[in-house]
Amino acid sequence: MSNVCQCCSKKISISKVFCSKECQEEFFQSAAISIPKQFIKRLYFFCDENEREKEISEFAKRHNWSERIVSKKTEDLYKQYYEHLSL
Repeated sequence: MSNVCQCCSKKISISKVFCSKECQEEFFQSAAISIPKQFIKRLYFFCDENEREKEISEFAKRHNWSERIVSKKTEDLYKQYYEHLSL
């Protein structure tokens, strides 16, 4: 039997939950990150791509979070909240 990593979905042994310490830290940091819905709305409806990257970078630095994780989380939240509106 095999299990999958909670973060990256790689196959791992059944006795483990994460494939590496980095995946474990990323998973829990991602769970701790809270991004306001209005911030997501502003990023995707009122900013172009360059402004969006700059805003995400500033937001991540302000809260001392990984920029890559914040970027991924904003994309996921956008899909959850607004993707059905941008048809």
